[in-house]
Amino acid sequence: MIAAWLVRGITVDGTGASIGAALLLGIFNAFIRPVLLLLSAPLILLTMGLFILVINGLLLMLVPTFVPGFHVDGFGSAFWGAIVIGVISWVLSAFFRGSDGRVHVLTHHAQIKRVQGRVIDPDETR
Repeated sequence: MIAAWLVRGITVDGTGASIGAALLLGIFNAFIRPVLLLLSAPLILLTMGLFILVINGLLLMLVPTFVPGFHVDGFGSAFWGAIVIGVISWVLSAFFRGSDGRVHVLTHHAQIKRVQGRVIDPDETR
């Protein structure tokens, strides 16, 4: 929705179309994008990674084919929309990734559960 609000040429007819487009784009990014990145590795290296933006734009252009109510006018809109989506994803991932780079589920436990058993000290096993 933010990309449709910021980029001229991307329109969404409703919340359902927005959710459908987000889900489908996520599926494309999970399954199709790695294959495209592998096949276009020489171009990506030649352009110092900028061709990845083209791939992201092409995937965004593919979404309206399957999701009614989501419209992308042309490649320029898809290109800038992919940049906006990438920046938003990068900012949001900063809140959910740990220092090790992995995504951690944030939970809150009211109590610490006591566990019975003995602790094995690695120095004692030698």
